[in-house]
Amino acid sequence: MKGYLIKDGWAALSALEKIKGAEPKATADIADPVAKQIILDSVADGVFTVDLDGNITSFNRAAEKITGVSRQEAMGKKCYEVFQADICENECALKQSMECGGEVIDCPVNIKNAQGKTVPISVSTAILRNELGNVVGGVESFRDVSGERSRRRIILNNIADGVFTVDNDRIITSFNRAAARITGVSSEAAVGKKCHEVFQADICEHDCALGKSMESGEEIIDCPVKIKNALGNTVPISVSTAILKDSTGKIVGGVESFRDLSGSETILRSTILDSIADGVFTVDLAHHITSFNRAAEKITGVPYRQAIGKKCQEVFQADVCQGDCALGRGMENGEEVKDCRVQIKNADGHLVPISASSTNLQNDDGEVVGRVLTFRDLSTEELLRKEITAKYTFEDIISKSHELKKILDILPDIAESDSTVLIEGPSGSGKELFAKALHNLSKRSQGKFVGINCGALPDTLLESELFGYVKGAFTDAKRDKPGRFALAQGGTILLDEIGDISTALQIKLLRILQEKEYEPLGATYTLKTDARIIAATNRNLPELVARGQFREDLYYRLNVVKISLPPLAARREDIPLLIDHFIRIFNSKKEKDIQKLSDEAMAVLMAYDFPGNIRELENIIEYAFVLCRDGEIRPEHLPQDLVRRVAGVPQPASPAPKLNLIAQAEAEAIRQALMRNQGSKQKTALEMGLHKTTLWRKMKKLGID
Repeated sequence: MKGYLIKDGWAALSALEKIKGAEPKATADIADPVAKQIILDSVADGVFTVDLDGNITSFNRAAEKITGVSRQEAMGKKCYEVFQADICENECALKQSMECGGEVIDCPVNIKNAQGKTVPISVSTAILRNELGNVVGGVESFRDVSGERSRRRIILNNIADGVFTVDNDRIITSFNRAAARITGVSSEAAVGKKCHEVFQADICEHDCALGKSMESGEEIIDCPVKIKNALGNTVPISVSTAILKDSTGKIVGGVESFRDLSGSETILRSTILDSIADGVFTVDLAHHITSFNRAAEKITGVPYRQAIGKKCQEVFQADVCQGDCALGRGMENGEEVKDCRVQIKNADGHLVPISASSTNLQNDDGEVVGRVLTFRDLSTEELLRKEITAKYTFEDIISKSHELKKILDILPDIAESDSTVLIEGPSGSGKELFAKALHNLSKRSQGKFVGINCGALPDTLLESELFGYVKGAFTDAKRDKPGRFALAQGGTILLDEIGDISTALQIKLLRILQEKEYEPLGATYTLKTDARIIAATNRNLPELVARGQFREDLYYRLNVVKISLPPLAARREDIPLLIDHFIRIFNSKKEKDIQKLSDEAMAVLMAYDFPGNIRELENIIEYAFVLCRDGEIRPEHLPQDLVRRVAGVPQPASPAPKLNLIAQAEAEAIRQALMRNQGSKQKTALEMGLHKTTLWRKMKKLGID
C-alpha cells in the first residue's frame, strides 16, 4: 500500500482497488468529507476502516445494508461488536493484515446482522498507511454471498447426477435432489447421518471411494458401486469423489457425485451427458447405435433421432469403418481403445478429424452388451497444426468446380512425378495451397517446403535469398548463410511470382533447372541441389516471352507440367462452400458461433466478381465476423462499398426464383457445364455423371432454360 495517500474514507477506496488488482484512481487531495463519502457509498461492496485500536473510522452505505447497522451506530465501535463474526475471536482477517502487513483476499466468514440472522460474506482486508508510510489502521471490504449459496443450491438441485458432501467425520452436510431421487432418502433425512447409513454400498465397509479421496487427497472418477435404496433394491451407480478444502487449504470434508446406471436411455440422455463437450454414443453387439448425446449431434451434424438404430458406420463414414475399426476391434477382444485419431464425414460431407476412445459395456453379470465411444472434434487443433506446419493436402482444397475437380483427379500423379510444375492463376486463387498439397502428396513430404515471393524483393537481395552467400561476399556478410535452395534440399521450393524476376536471375535459374547446380553469392565453388521446383505466377508468361521480358528457354524448362487455376468468378458454385469453410475457421479462431449468411447476403456475394479471388472472400468473411453479433451474417455486416458496387449492377428484368444456397451452387454448376458443352444436354449429363432425364428434371426445377 506504500505510496498511496491515505486520507479518511478516500483511503478505503484506494486500498479496495489495490486488493482487487485494479489501478488505484489518482488520489488527489480531496478535502471535502462529503465528496469522500459519496465515492465510498458508490462502491457495491461493504467497506469500513478502523484505527490501530480496531475502532471503526468509516462505514459505507453497502456496509449498512449488509449488516443492518447504521453508520452513526457503527462509528467508534470495535469492529467485532458490529459484525459478531465466527472468526472474530481468534482468526480475524483484518487483525491478521494489520499485524503482518499482508493482504487477505476473499476469506469466507459468517456474521450476524442487526436482526440476529447469520449472513455469509466474503472478506478482503489490507492495512492503511499515512503519507509517511506508517501503519495507521486497516480497511476491509466484504460482499454478501448468501445469494451465491442459494444459486449453488438451485444448480445442484437441477443437475441429473446425485451430489452430497460430508465433513471430516463422514457426516452428510448437503444432499441434492437427484441424490434423494436415486437413493429414495430425502435431503432432510440424509443430512446429519453417516454416509454409509444412507447408501449401504458394497464398498462402504472396506473400500470406500470417498474415504480414499479424503485420506489421499486424490480424485476418484467413475468408480462402479452398488448401493441399496430406501426400498431395499440394489442400484448400480458410478461414483466420482474429491476432497473439500477451506480458503487456507485445510481439508474440511469430501464431495461425491454419483450416477444411476440401472436405467435407460433417458439417463444416458441426461443433462450431465448432454452438457459435456465430447461426443458420446453407445452401440449394441450388432453395432446399432443405442444412445447419442448432444455433442455427438453437433460434431456429426446428424440429429439424435436419425442416429438411433443405425449402424455406426452409416452415421460416421470414418476412414477406418471398412477396415481397422477401433470400435469393432475392442468389442471382439475387450481391448480399451484410447485417443485413436480418425476422420469422419459429417452430414454436409465435410471431413472432420476426431480423437476417439472406446470401451466395452457390461451388464450386472459382467457380460459384454455393447460398446461406448467418446470422441472429440480436433478441427481447431488440426487447423492450428496446419498453420504451423503448412501440411495441406488436396483434401483441403474445397471445390465443386468441374475444372478444378479435373486438376484434383491428377494432382496425386503430378505430385508423384517429381517434375517441375508451373502453376498459373490470378492473385488469391490458391496457388500456394496447391503447391503445398503437391509437396505433401509427394515422396518429398518429409523434407522442407520452402517458399519465396520473387516479386517482393530487389535483384541483389533475391539472389542472396535464393542461393545464399559466403562470409565476406559483401560488407555485412560476417558469416556464411545458406539460401532457400539449400534449405529446400530433399524437399520442395516454391518460386512465387516467377514472372517478376530480372533477365539476369532468369539465367541463373535456367542453370539450376538444367544442371541442378548453383553458386552462393561470393563463392568460388558450386553446390548441387536436390530441391523440386514449383513456380507460380499471376502473369501471362507466353505474352512476356513474346515481348522479350521472359526467356523462352526458361519458360519451357518451367512449363513441364502446368496447372491453370480459374478465378473465383469462373467457379461461382464454390462460393457457398468456401463461405461455409471460412465460417468454420473463424468460429474456431474468434470463439464465435455464427451459423450462416442470410439469403440476401449470399445473393450479394454471388453477384460480386471477386477481383481478389479466394483471399478477398476470406477477408470479407473475417470483416463480417467483426460486425456480426448473432448467428447470421446479413448485408449490413459486409463491406458497404462492395454492397454498393453490387447494387449498381443492372439486374435481370425477371429475376430467377430465390433458391437456397445448395440449389444456387447446383444451378451454377449446371450452367457452367452447359456452356462447356455448347448447350448439349447429353454431353452435359455425361460429364456430370447424371442420366439425361435427371438433368432435364433438375434444370426445370432450378429454372434453367
